[in-house]
Amino acid sequence: MKRYCLTLDLKDDPQLIAEYEEYHREVWPEIRESILGSGIINMEIYRYDNRLFMIMETMDSFKFEEKAAMDAANKKVQEWETLMWKFQQPLPGSKPGEKWVLMNKIFEV
Repeated sequence: MKRYCLTLDLKDDPQLIAEYEEYHREVWPEIRESILGSGIINMEIYRYDNRLFMIMETMDSFKFEEKAAMDAANKKVQEWETLMWKFQQPLPGSKPGEKWVLMNKIFEV
């Protein structure tokens, strides 16, 4: 199993943040299926203020490129991602169109 940690910022608007959290309390079934069908075993998202932190545990065979290709071919995932951009904003220094940014592990006990 592999673990990845990613981060992303939400727009700094309490109403938008509340709406974003509401969507994540009832994630569309097609999104859950897409996540689990790509080799992601567990996914958790945490929030502090407008900063999000995601932990993904995946099968060893998981590849971000394959997940991106699956998502690009899935109309419901594209609809979800377009909707989520209403709430999200890119991190400083991220590539154009990049949402979640992979974090580097710097410490472990």
